[in-house]
Amino acid sequence: MDLVAKEPRIDDAFGRVLARCWETGATPWSAVEVIERDDGLIAANDASRYFTEPAQWSALDRWAWERAQGRVLDVGCGGGRHAVAWVARGHEVVGVDPSPGAVRITRERGAKAVVGSVPFLPGELGRFDTIALCGDSLGLLGGPEQAPQVLSALAAVAGPGARLIGTGTDPGDGAGTVHAGYHSWNLSRGRAPGQLRLRVRDGVVATPWFDYWLAAPDEFTAAVDRSAWTMETMERDPTGSGYAVRLRK
Repeated sequence: MDLVAKEPRIDDAFGRVLARCWETGATPWSAVEVIERDDGLIAANDASRYFTEPAQWSALDRWAWERAQGRVLDVGCGGGRHAVAWVARGHEVVGVDPSPGAVRITRERGAKAVVGSVPFLPGELGRFDTIALCGDSLGLLGGPEQAPQVLSALAAVAGPGARLIGTGTDPGDGAGTVHAGYHSWNLSRGRAPGQLRLRVRDGVVATPWFDYWLAAPDEFTAAVDRSAWTMETMERDPTGSGYAVRLRK
C-alpha cells in the first residue's frame, strides 16, 4: 500500500507542547518543541526552557528583564516565565501570545494574558511603561519589511517616555554551518540572511508558518532608526552572538 504524506493539521501545536510540559512540572525534556524551517530543517528543543527561573536565564536576558519599569506588556509571553517573575516583583503585567494554550498556562501561573500577536495587537490593552520582547523575542519583528509596522504597533500602546527592552541573536554569516545555504537562499529571494520562515510541529499538528528575524545589530539599529523609538543601549555578549537592547519612545 502506498502511503501519501499529508500536510499537518493547523492548530495550536505550541500550546499543546507547553501544556504537556507544564502538566509534568516542567521537568527537563518532559516535552519536546519541534521547529520546522521552510527549507526542511528540523530542530528539537527542550520545552522546559519556557518555564525557567531568572537564575537560569542568560546574563543578557536577565539584564533586559531587570530594566522593566511600571506596567509591562510581555510580547510573546509563552508559558509566562518573564511575566510571572515580574508579577512577583510587583509589576502589573499583561502577556500576549498567539497561542491560546500558552495564554491559559500564563494565566494559571498568576499573570494576566490575552491571545494576540504583533503587529495586530488586541484592542483595549491600555498604555504601558515597558514593552518587553525578552527570551530572544526581538525575532518577532519578523524582518526588515515587517519591523516598522511591528515597532509602530508597539509604540501605539506605549506611554510617554516608555521603554522597549528585549534580546535578539546575530545570525552571523553562517559560514561553516548548516545555515550558510539558507542565508544564500534568503538573499536570492530578497529576504534578510537571518530571516527565518518557521512553524512549530507536534505530531500531526502544526502552527501556521511565521517569520522570525535573527537580525544583525546593524540591521536592528536601522529598523529602530525608521521608527518612533530611539536606541538607548545595546549590550553584546562578548563570547556569543546574543545582544540585549533598551529603546526609548
